Amino acid sequence: MPKSLLKYKNYDVHSITTAHEGKMNANIATWVMQVAMCGKLICVALYKVDYTIELVRASQLLNINILAKAQTNLITKLGRKSGRILDKFKNLKYDFDERKVPYLTEAIGYIQCKVLHSTDAGDHELFVCEVLKQVVLNPEKEVMTNHFLRENGLVRG
Repeated sequence: MPKSLLKYKNYDVHSITTAHEGKMNANIATWVMQVAMCGKLICVALYKVDYTIELVRASQLLNINILAKAQTNLITKLGRKSGRILDKFKNLKYDFDERKVPYLTEAIGYIQCKVLHSTDAGDHELFVCEVLKQVVLNPEKEVMTNHFLRENGLVRG
């Protein structure tokens, strides 16, 4: 029996990419959700100690990259190492949108966002963002989920 009812939730796995003044970073995020029926607002929870959150706070811009099952190598590369000490984009396929914010070209697609406001959420900060554009890159790929990662022993819990 699961320890928590929330373990039943199956979140999609994303990479949040951002840039500010020539610095850029990417992380792994699962707590991303649409918060308006029209699809124009989205909420992203970012872990307060991550380098990505510093750049998002400074630039107020981010891209939500929807990861594919074939991108499991990114869990370690983007989620378990700090962008403060290494270049997460080295050997990673990416490009820049017109705002000079990176996106992952092998992702299923990405959502361009502009931060409207944020609020404290314990060890995370919630960013409510306006959706500026949605870009589908690889529609034939399957979405990576938390359950997929658990079933394949790629995450704990």
